[in-house]
Amino acid sequence: MIDLFAGCGGLSLGFEMAGYTPVFVNELNDDARETYLINRSHDLGGLPFNENKELHSADIGEVDSKTIAALRSNLNSISTGLGDAFGVDVLTGGPPCQGYSGIGHRRSYSVDRIELPSNQLYGRMAWFIEQIRPKLFLFENVKGLLSSRWRAGGQKGEIWDDVFKRFQRLGDEHGYYVKWSLVHASDYDVPQNRPRVLIAGISKEVANAAQGVVDLQSSSLDAVECGFLPPPSGNRAPNLNELLSDLEDPDALVALQSGEYPKPFETTAYPRDAAGVQEWFRPGDLAHAGAKVTDQEYSRHARQIVEKFLAMHETGGEIPKEYRTKKFAQRLLPPEWGNRTPWITATSMPDDYVHYSQPRILTVREWARLQTFPDWYQFAGKRTTGGLRRAGNPREGNFDREVPKYTQIGNAVAVKLAEHVGRHFDKILTASAS
Repeated sequence: MIDLFAGCGGLSLGFEMAGYTPVFVNELNDDARETYLINRSHDLGGLPFNENKELHSADIGEVDSKTIAALRSNLNSISTGLGDAFGVDVLTGGPPCQGYSGIGHRRSYSVDRIELPSNQLYGRMAWFIEQIRPKLFLFENVKGLLSSRWRAGGQKGEIWDDVFKRFQRLGDEHGYYVKWSLVHASDYDVPQNRPRVLIAGISKEVANAAQGVVDLQSSSLDAVECGFLPPPSGNRAPNLNELLSDLEDPDALVALQSGEYPKPFETTAYPRDAAGVQEWFRPGDLAHAGAKVTDQEYSRHARQIVEKFLAMHETGGEIPKEYRTKKFAQRLLPPEWGNRTPWITATSMPDDYVHYSQPRILTVREWARLQTFPDWYQFAGKRTTGGLRRAGNPREGNFDREVPKYTQIGNAVAVKLAEHVGRHFDKILTASAS
């Protein structure tokens, strides 16, 4: 598979769990790309993938026809299970979404979104598909894409119209069937609501040979309905206490209540054995109490913040009047979803949610579990940052953004969702080959 705008690698990881092998990755941000690479050392052509610089790209704008020709030549010489001739089963991509999301709208200020460089990257992805001709492709983005305007006063949804038309052109000009769906991660074993727009394209040759899996007779553009994407798993999303309880350290609670924080303020060994769903996140030696855990560092909250969080625990989540601010309203996470489906969405800002049993926000490792990253997965870069360093300032021509660990995780595709899509794509490919 090829993964464009790969971020820290959630989409790739899910596909890897479904049996795919990354052969080329593109990611502009240094920290996110480093995260992707430190977790991938599979051998390709006698070199670990993370050491073969010919298979990594930072700026997709610098990829041209010569780069594609070199990539084809390189992959032709590598035994990766793709067959004797050059061929890529799947190409995936989630172009940066800051200009499409609600947060992105606010931070775009007065700049027309058509002028934001990141909002034009879907066209580069389509061009890449034209050059590589994968058997299937997947485009992923936020729900806000469906209603975004290029400029103030523009037509609601005009960005989406342009994006989908560009991918439909691949069908008309390069032999793909293209459909899309709005899916919710909670339907695919993820403890979040997390609505996402997915566009799925299947080469006509593959789709015509896999009509037992895909429905080419329907005029519907719904990718799930037509078998281009998987149906909901039918499983219950894990409760948060099922997901996170093995990470709860009583020593951290004592420190929060006393205000006396050790340096560093972190847990470095699992307080207890893994149980239930936690065993999936902690395979092998990680399953036992005392094994090393990473990225379980806590925020050193001011006394007033701890008191506010404790009060929220006592009130069942309501913020007492004396602690309310106009900036944003934090929400107390529930230990169990009850009769509701998961309603949260992990973003780049961990301050949105309060831990269900301790007066603090979630750690990087807990944030990663919400996105169904296993605990062996490592993250590079700063733990967090804030303000314009994370968001940039398009109004002043500053499009640079820092991407710390929380943001990398919040921007990722949930691993379990990606795994379900990957397994469904494999089902299509298997049917087409039989």
